Amino acid sequence: MRFAVESWAPEYGSAIGEPADPQHGSLADSAVAVRTDAEVPDDHWGPRDSTATPAEVVRFVDGVRRIDARVWITGDDGQVHQGLAASYAAGVVRCDGVARIESCTVRRNLFSAAPSLAAVATRNGDYQPCAVTGEGVDELSLRLQRRMGELEARVASEAGIESLLIVDGPLGGVPLGGVSGLDSAVGYVKTHRRTYLPAELSGVVGELAPGQRTPLFLTTTGWSRWSWYLRLPSGAPSQAPAAHAWSGVVRCEASGDLETRAAVALADISAATLPRYASTPQKDPRAPQNLVPVGELERVLRHALGDPRVLERGLRLAAGP
Repeated sequence: MRFAVESWAPEYGSAIGEPADPQHGSLADSAVAVRTDAEVPDDHWGPRDSTATPAEVVRFVDGVRRIDARVWITGDDGQVHQGLAASYAAGVVRCDGVARIESCTVRRNLFSAAPSLAAVATRNGDYQPCAVTGEGVDELSLRLQRRMGELEARVASEAGIESLLIVDGPLGGVPLGGVSGLDSAVGYVKTHRRTYLPAELSGVVGELAPGQRTPLFLTTTGWSRWSWYLRLPSGAPSQAPAAHAWSGVVRCEASGDLETRAAVALADISAATLPRYASTPQKDPRAPQNLVPVGELERVLRHALGDPRVLERGLRLAAGP
């Protein structure tokens, strides 16, 4: 019997996500339209080495969120509505031989469909009202996620365009469209829940060596994006047992508005640059996919959110007896 143990710590789930077919453990097939012959014909698909020079300056953008308290809001009409008091933050870390946090912005909102929604003032700061049309927890959580994405887009647009810009997560989760200077941003996706490639090409992913990428493929849903898979170095000792075929693999995204040549150049630069920032199992339970600068940025952002116990206590005091 052969099997491989996922390198991520179990509390973070799995880099592969939940299989679509529990019996066979396969990834979900994507229903989106995929074009795979833009860079090379399908019969020339195979691992590709980058000949690009690594970017001298790289900026990483990420955001974190936290629900500080679930609340119930009683309106003037006596109707009760549920809500979320949440904090979220986004920031940028610049790497140019040394790493430094360039920005860290925190926001707090009260999400609810209550008609009489208003700001809640606490001794730790105000929670600004954010109206949601739906009453369910899913709608509240999605609005929180979107607000965090909007904040990520803002800090990304303020970061400057003279560097390689890596947005942690899919570009579809960050509303970058129309934001000046962000057409060349790269989305960095650590978790795989579906395969976008047809069966005859998906095997190329398992053939990738560290630092190699697949050819580009174009996916189209409500918007178009270029994608490519890239394998990072695992950092595991040479005597470690072989990992599974998708170990250390990430998916990168770029705007579908880019010309093919520009997208290829961006993919080559990312393949030449990102492996040097891969984390190691000794320091990060999500190694190697959780890049070192992103992990540090997450730590800084979570600290900036404040102590959750203090914030919850402040909300309880603001609510009164």
